[in-house]
Amino acid sequence: MAGRLEGKVAIVTGAGRGIGRGEALALAREGAAVVVNDLGGSTAGEGSDESFAQQVVNEIEEANGQAIANYLDVSNYDASSEIIKQTLDTFGQLDIVVNNAGILRDRMVFNMSEQEWDAVIAVHLKGTFNISKHASVLFRQQRSGRFINTGSESGLGAAGQPNYAAAKEGIVGFTRSLANAMTRYNCTANAIRPRAATRMTLSDEMEAARQARIARGEASEGDSEEGGGLASLDPNVVGMLVSFLASDEAQHINGGDFMVGGNEIGMFSMPQIESRIFATGSSWQHDEVWQRFPATIGQHFSASNQ
Repeated sequence: MAGRLEGKVAIVTGAGRGIGRGEALALAREGAAVVVNDLGGSTAGEGSDESFAQQVVNEIEEANGQAIANYLDVSNYDASSEIIKQTLDTFGQLDIVVNNAGILRDRMVFNMSEQEWDAVIAVHLKGTFNISKHASVLFRQQRSGRFINTGSESGLGAAGQPNYAAAKEGIVGFTRSLANAMTRYNCTANAIRPRAATRMTLSDEMEAARQARIARGEASEGDSEEGGGLASLDPNVVGMLVSFLASDEAQHINGGDFMVGGNEIGMFSMPQIESRIFATGSSWQHDEVWQRFPATIGQHFSASNQ
């Protein structure tokens, strides 16, 4: 059954290839008009190529859908505003924002440069903020809207991706804040952590980096850059969940943190305190922490974690 997003307009960032392409196609299949944003750079964020976004537009139009291409850089605050403006100028409205654009600059933290850190944070985390900030002004005025942001299971602690992990877990925290801020305006915000095989996970340099981590004991053969998904995982599956979260049927789903890939969709719980101790007096004394922590909360950590 298609057409469940008929009359809606969506922006999908990083939609020229991989997961973003699958999301754009899924939204269009359900009847949404789609702004296909993609700078067309390499996995490291270098260069540009307008053909990728245009090809996705062509696919949508060949299936009798509506789409336009946009080639602006989401890490640029003013350019992100222009993406919103182009959407409104073309389609007259905006209902759905899917923040998917991203790059990789993998390296162990002790080898990572400041530029490698900044570049990944800029595209993933700042880019998600930029688009969401400009869209939220409109969504608040019209009292409706959907935000779907892209996290990753790498955010749970991928050793060779400190910049990517920090950006992705930051996006999840940002999504919770966005959900709480925008719910009063009839808007929702949810995060997804895709498991999918894309050029970012299967390119020669990423595979070489993964094999190096396996050799160092920092990853296993079943792991991928996107947090443990198998190499056969179809990125188009992600778009199926995205199109549902963008629909009216998902109005009550807000602040969620979901994994999607292969034949599985899962939901992560909110972090919560799982063990606690209290001072014997009104506040902690220095020696008391040393005396009590190891035999209580410290017992949750095995020597193998050291």
